[in-house]
Amino acid sequence: MRGLGKTFSCVVVAANVLATAPAFADANDLVVSLANRGVTLLGSYTGEAAANVDGGQRQGAAFAGQLLVGADVNLQTMAGLTGTTLHVAVTNRHGQNLADDFIGNSTSVQEIYGGENTRLARLTIEQSLLDGRLVLEGGRTVANISFLGSELCLYFQTNSACGNPTFVFRTSAFTFWPVSSWGGHALAWLSPTTYLHAGVYEVNEKHVSNTDYGFDWSTSGSTGVIVPFAVGLQTTFANSRLPRRYEIGGWYDSSTYTDPLLAANGSFAAVTGQPYATQRGRSGGFVRFEQMVWRPDPASERGLTVFGVAMTGTSGQLTQDRFLELGFVLRGTFRDRDDDTIGFVINQQSYSGIQMLNWTLARAAAGGTGTPFSSQIMTELSYGIQLGRNIRVQPNVQYIIHPDQSNQPARLNNLPNAFVIGLRFDVDLVGLAR
Repeated sequence: MRGLGKTFSCVVVAANVLATAPAFADANDLVVSLANRGVTLLGSYTGEAAANVDGGQRQGAAFAGQLLVGADVNLQTMAGLTGTTLHVAVTNRHGQNLADDFIGNSTSVQEIYGGENTRLARLTIEQSLLDGRLVLEGGRTVANISFLGSELCLYFQTNSACGNPTFVFRTSAFTFWPVSSWGGHALAWLSPTTYLHAGVYEVNEKHVSNTDYGFDWSTSGSTGVIVPFAVGLQTTFANSRLPRRYEIGGWYDSSTYTDPLLAANGSFAAVTGQPYATQRGRSGGFVRFEQMVWRPDPASERGLTVFGVAMTGTSGQLTQDRFLELGFVLRGTFRDRDDDTIGFVINQQSYSGIQMLNWTLARAAAGGTGTPFSSQIMTELSYGIQLGRNIRVQPNVQYIIHPDQSNQPARLNNLPNAFVIGLRFDVDLVGLAR
């Protein structure tokens, strides 16, 4: 707890410095001047502190953060290219992963962790056609900022739900922020509220390394592509009293991956010590929804939104069978706190029979006994406090039932349930300059 207290103190000091720094006094002129020329600056910092206060492997605290800088450049304003926008973003991620270091499970309680170092996360050209009914984008990018994402992730810290449901990363090579590769997607609006969406992204595991900075644009090391697709219905506050999104879709992953159970000769790799076999080709599907169910004032965005996700594999040798999730976000809590939120989410990751057999064999080979847990349940309850327009602080508590052993297949026994306290904060650096 001492390490977490020190982290929280640093967070408070940093927020005070950012909020009062005189260097921002003249920055507004720069921001406005660039905006008039078609350049929208991007700048933000997200920090996520977490402490395992009970259960797991041991107790401890960790902090992870991300600094993002970039711009959206309207090339129609700047160069007369109708409907064309350039997107560029660079990230610096840093810190520690509480799940790896203290809890012992494989799904982080700090969604900002991953892709540590400074790297080019996005460099794409977006083209809007047919009065916005068709949008094309391509370049150096990632799948998870365009597919299976949700604005509701702003209100949570657990990586089991955000930035995307963890199942898709456990059962495919779905590319993730900020580890960019070649890719693109097309979004076609069939009506003002219904759409078709599809993309294709290079799978290149060497870019995941913390020695990769996003500037190696060769395809050396590529093992295939991930192809996500979806059809959906979506409304907003502009065209619906109770905004909603309903979506059904899936993905096909043509890349290579490691078999969860067998060696190339057909033996159990955990028993014989032979290398696990290499397989190729996996797929999966999902349905999800977000539905505002209560909005007391049509002039306000206060209200209650419920959401859910169901995912399953459809082909390949997969480590998980299914993923189920439910949650809610209440926006507007107490009087005059219209932008504060209360959020709750619970999800279950259920492991496949071949994954369970591999873990059982690995445990027995290491001298352990018993059977690993067949699923992991992760929950989070959070309260988001909006401090002005540009700073948001979000304390949260998380509870992990049956921490998994994906990162430690030969663990000798099951870990106790883990209780985690956390604090997420988000700072809009450009907004502070205005």
